[in-house]
Amino acid sequence: MIKEKTTVIRWRELVNLSLLFGGGLLYVAVIGMVVTFSGRTMIQGVAGSVVTIGGGLLFPIPDVPGLTVGRLLMFAIPTVLGLAVVYRDIVPRNLTTAVVGGTAAGALATVWLGLLVIIETALLAADLSLRAVFVNVSPNLMDMLLYGQDLFAGLMLLLATNVGLAILGASFLIIPTRPRRALGYALLLTLFVGLFGEIFTQILRPWLGNSGIRVLFRSGALTTTGIAIVFASGLLIGWFGKQTRERQKTWVDSLPREQQTRVRWAQVIFSVLLLLVLPWIIGTFLSEVATTVGIYIMMALGLNIAIGLAGLLDLGYVTNFAVGAYVMAVLTSTPPDGSGYGLSFWVVLPLCLLAAMTMGFLFALPVLRMRGDYLAIATLGFGEIIRILAISDWLSPLLGGAQGVLYVPKPELLGFTFGGPQTLYYIILVGVLFVLYCVWRLNNSRAGRQWMAIREDEDVAEAMGINLVRTKVLAFTLSAAAGGLAGGIFAAKLGTVFPQSFNVFVSINVLSIIIVGGMGSIPGIIVGGIFLVGMPEVLREFAEYRMLLYGALLVVMMLQRPEGIIPSAIRQRELKAHREDDSPPTGPDEAHLGRSGTSITT
Repeated sequence: MIKEKTTVIRWRELVNLSLLFGGGLLYVAVIGMVVTFSGRTMIQGVAGSVVTIGGGLLFPIPDVPGLTVGRLLMFAIPTVLGLAVVYRDIVPRNLTTAVVGGTAAGALATVWLGLLVIIETALLAADLSLRAVFVNVSPNLMDMLLYGQDLFAGLMLLLATNVGLAILGASFLIIPTRPRRALGYALLLTLFVGLFGEIFTQILRPWLGNSGIRVLFRSGALTTTGIAIVFASGLLIGWFGKQTRERQKTWVDSLPREQQTRVRWAQVIFSVLLLLVLPWIIGTFLSEVATTVGIYIMMALGLNIAIGLAGLLDLGYVTNFAVGAYVMAVLTSTPPDGSGYGLSFWVVLPLCLLAAMTMGFLFALPVLRMRGDYLAIATLGFGEIIRILAISDWLSPLLGGAQGVLYVPKPELLGFTFGGPQTLYYIILVGVLFVLYCVWRLNNSRAGRQWMAIREDEDVAEAMGINLVRTKVLAFTLSAAAGGLAGGIFAAKLGTVFPQSFNVFVSINVLSIIIVGGMGSIPGIIVGGIFLVGMPEVLREFAEYRMLLYGALLVVMMLQRPEGIIPSAIRQRELKAHREDDSPPTGPDEAHLGRSGTSITT
């Protein structure tokens, strides 16, 4: 169905959406996100000065405050609101209506914050405060909302800022495509580098030295020179990037088949070499983050077999992870009293995989006839059973109970110990590549096509001759293997195993990676793992809001892009077909006609 472009502002939808965004702005302020995130400075401010012009004429330059993450959060919401009203065709795509619609949207989005400031000011005058109910409504928050001004001046400045940002957002989509892409790349790259300034400082210091770093960053925040360099780089990437990629693809396609193969192999070799030297480029801290991301990607690739391919909603995947970790810990631990088995990591790792596959097989048998929500609840119950057994006194002689298993040695090979994150990275990299290869082969196999048939409709798949019992058991068993492998490496990485590490949130995190990345999509899972696991690890100071951001991201993804960031082609076609089937009739004639055009009325 072709959506008709609007020619007038749809005021009712504009008001509803603006008040909704304003409520979101009020919410992030009241729960403390604005103040907490203000502890991270992204862009350094500029101190004021006085410039002498001509024959002694003094021209003062005021102070320009720096940009913090908290302030960026306040700026981002009205800007995205302006984008949304034009993108959703609530406001027509021309400059006049964009200015009018952006002004109205920004003003309406300020209503709730304005009321908050007015009420809190009135209560403070009566020696009362909203902090009795909302503990995060602090003087620091009031100062941020009013930009350090008195009530009237601060409210006017807040209103003007939100209106201006909403107008900029609404006007952005009117810019021609190529300049818009270049400007968008430049802004996003500048904000990204500013947000992770401390990380880029650690990475670039060995290459640029302390003097070079001081030119680009100061206290982990971008300087004026750094902003200019990063912004210009983003403009160049956005302006020339797409055309360069298209020319490269055209050039490769024009080559003979043998040379195309060589080019692709050269790209693969370059990627492998980059992965091999990556931990020595990014440093110890980011290598630790990379190992955590790798373990979750391994599990997500395995769970993708059950959920992404077979459509079996497994919320107890942490079971396989726990089995692999405990098998590794119990069989390799070397306590001082000499009571452990002390087997080699390389001997036990295949046993972790086999133990998890056995658990997956046994786990599948009772739930073969369950579907949908019932299967999810059953698998969730199995995950809790394993966690309770691990912490119970019954198995404490073997698993250590709440004390866990200690003294798990680091992997060794030919006298070399994989002790730090920069060396453990290679074991996890090999594990991820192994699981990735197996999943890629399964995607294009006969079993993979059977799983996809079951995902779409079990009854039709069975009518076509697919053995549901064997196919489901195979999906659960092979899916569990990756979890066991990840659990074994996880135990060796930490050196200890505790039952608290295997709660239900592990399964939820892995499932979130698949949903956000794209069900059935290998590249999507890798991107989802980096985004959902890597970024929260880097931004540890905001850990208390991690689950809130997880939930908000999942809601946005389900509403705006249910197929994921990088969806698989098959899944994308399926969702598109479902949306077309569910689309409402476009006119009075279509309401009485079937898809084939024949009348369905009697």
